[in-house]
Amino acid sequence: MRRVLDTVVAVETPEGILLELRPAGLTARAYAFALDWLIRIAIMYAGVLAAAFIGGIGVAFLLILFFALEWFYPVAFELTTSGATPGKRVFGLKVVMDNGLPITPAASVTRNVLRAADFLPFGYGFAIASMLLRSDSKRLGDIAAATLVVHEQRAIPKIMLLKIPPLAPAKPLAPEDQAVLVAFAGRANVLTSERVDELAALAASVSGDAGRSGREVTRRVLGVAQWVLGQR
Repeated sequence: MRRVLDTVVAVETPEGILLELRPAGLTARAYAFALDWLIRIAIMYAGVLAAAFIGGIGVAFLLILFFALEWFYPVAFELTTSGATPGKRVFGLKVVMDNGLPITPAASVTRNVLRAADFLPFGYGFAIASMLLRSDSKRLGDIAAATLVVHEQRAIPKIMLLKIPPLAPAKPLAPEDQAVLVAFAGRANVLTSERVDELAALAASVSGDAGRSGREVTRRVLGVAQWVLGQR
């Protein structure tokens, strides 16, 4: 059975760089949406209070404000360097193109305009159904705009590998096993900490920790990789 951490989308950039993206599921996106909605409600409330002091143009001001919040709030934030609304940033999410590149203005407008279709028949029914049925958790707007909502990668600091002491393997390692360990150590800095721990658990027998997992096991497996690389 594939585990949650294996649900990744591998894409190749125009420069030939292979990226692994982790699509955000329904739960994370629902939390982010709820937080953004609360932020918009707070802004609307402040707008209503301000409109009371404006006078005759207060209604026009509110209509413009509500329209902007509904249609341009997400677009404005998605086109920043973070590629995420405040709600998405809190939960470590961002919007990117299918090839992993930053979202374009046209794609951002498209995915947000089509929220009207995602809302149908009510309560974002089509969006929820689409996210649950697709392995990449795309809603209709994402499909049309060729965008993807992903978890931001939390890479292990590179200095961590330098601080891990070498550890002699618990058993003789075939050349193929040594190559796998070296490749694992080389990728550890660009994988999420959860993914590194998962992969280390699969190789835990090399450090005598078969059947165990966790950060300490990861350190020991990487220690064996350091030993294989000649660090004594």
